[in-house]
Amino acid sequence: MRMPRLGGDGVWRWLSGACVALSLLAVLALLALVVTRGLAHFWPADIEQLTLDDGQRIAGIVRGSEAGEQRYFTANRDLDGEVWRWVETQAIERRETPPELLYAERRDWGPFIGRLTALETPAGERLQGAEAERRLRRALAGDAEVTTLHVRNVEGRALEVEFAQVASLSWPNRMDIGDKLAAWGHGVWRFLSEAPSDGNTGGGVWPAIFGTLLMVILMSLVVTPFGVLAALYLNEVARQGPLTRLVRIAVRNLAGVPSIVYGVFGLGVFVYGLGGHLDSWFFAERLPSPTFGTGGLLWASLTLALLTLPVVIVATEEGLARVPVALREGSLALGATRFETLRRVVVPMALPSMLTGVILAVARAAGEVAPLMLVGVAKLAPEIPVNGEFPYLHLDSKFMHLGYHLFDLGFASRDAEAAMPLVFATATLLVVVIVVLNLTAIILRHHLRARHRALEHS
Repeated sequence: MRMPRLGGDGVWRWLSGACVALSLLAVLALLALVVTRGLAHFWPADIEQLTLDDGQRIAGIVRGSEAGEQRYFTANRDLDGEVWRWVETQAIERRETPPELLYAERRDWGPFIGRLTALETPAGERLQGAEAERRLRRALAGDAEVTTLHVRNVEGRALEVEFAQVASLSWPNRMDIGDKLAAWGHGVWRFLSEAPSDGNTGGGVWPAIFGTLLMVILMSLVVTPFGVLAALYLNEVARQGPLTRLVRIAVRNLAGVPSIVYGVFGLGVFVYGLGGHLDSWFFAERLPSPTFGTGGLLWASLTLALLTLPVVIVATEEGLARVPVALREGSLALGATRFETLRRVVVPMALPSMLTGVILAVARAAGEVAPLMLVGVAKLAPEIPVNGEFPYLHLDSKFMHLGYHLFDLGFASRDAEAAMPLVFATATLLVVVIVVLNLTAIILRHHLRARHRALEHS
């Protein structure tokens, strides 16, 4: 058995390998934390009812503990004014999980935890007990109509909830593992397919998913041709000299400019400059309400295209530089023009590098937030910018973005702690979206590389 050599290059090789391994482990640990906590948000946890030594009763879901205290998410913000409660474990006299406790997610005021006492139907009926519960289950399935729920918290305070305000409702303490798995899947689906509610702290993120994907696609359609043409000019057409070297240095430095600077540039040039002129030329009848003179999908896509342009140029230039000179000379020797050589030999062989640049651009654009806050992203825009009205794709619309939604949940919501599980869920989704976009480009790059491999080795 050969022992690793610790002297000379062997030390640096092992040190480099250890650094790579540590980096990978750190990334995997971070992803595991985000994914685990994000997916756990949709699991219907049991609701505990506590009786304290002073006779007070509390119902909630355990969300942590430390130094002899447990933290409960008690919901019912409209009744209690807060949704968190620290409880000393020594003060707990009895701990129960009553099966009749329900968990209702409301479109306003957040979740409610308590008991169903009665419900009203459109015909004026007032149902109680098992009949009320059966009618409510049918209403949740869409087979019956209910107007109002009469509920009480564990301390007996009554509340009326309009059924239209109920986004979801369940009895977690009655569920077996199969029911909870089904409820978990339903929760994930609602998160992916519904619009946000309750100030972004409830509901789903479908408009943010659609806005992110649409903006990235538009950005890619703009940055790819401009980046490739710029790289072709620099590498194949321009006379190589101090000026081209200076341009290359400038392009590489542009990649390091803070993204907020691009946001300010987009706000001044695209929104106020170009957008303001478009409004005065084509939409004067709508002024002073701006159409393109305010942030929107088009300006956000153009700003991010500008931000990612250096990435595409550099990656494409590196691909063009790797095309063997012999292939160019062989093509010219066979009578092909420079344009034909470029189109049939050089560009096809550089396509994988071009796609690498696009992959890097997509990854950066999907995760950027700072410039979007200036040029078009909105805190809440339930309507997606594509619908059945002409011109179908509304480039002037504001849109939601997963990265900004993440920022809003974590730092701008009224209760950042209550929204923390949604922060992890949205972060998981953002990672998945970026991975899917990158995998699509990587598969396409692999296909092109395999297609031109024979030409590379000829």
